[in-house]
Amino acid sequence: MFGISFSELLLVALIALLVLGPERLPGAARTAGLWIGRIKRSFNAIKTEVEREIGADEIRRQLHNEQILQLEREMQATKNDLMGQKPADSEQPATAQVQAAEQSPAEPQPAPPQQQPTTASSQDNTPKP
Repeated sequence: MFGISFSELLLVALIALLVLGPERLPGAARTAGLWIGRIKRSFNAIKTEVEREIGADEIRRQLHNEQILQLEREMQATKNDLMGQKPADSEQPATAQVQAAEQSPAEPQPAPPQQQPTTASSQDNTPKP
């Protein structure tokens, strides 16, 4: 883990035995083990929390991207509705249809000529053959 070999650990244990003595060495080893266990649990808790936060950020990012895609689909559907186009079955892309509509604007159709009703007037009494 830290690059400490077995011979180095043996040297540290021998020095601890000489400094602490045989009576206090088991208590010191127990205390060192407890501290090492606490440190490992703390690091694992921090690691788990960081991984959870990273996962939550990833989920938030995916939800945000899905919302953006849904909004784009809704905007495209609205655009298609306004242009009178079928949603996915159109033969031309919407941009091509918009460009075609801009190049040749629809001309208003002239109204059909109105016929004036013919009424029989009292002046026209001549018989028709």
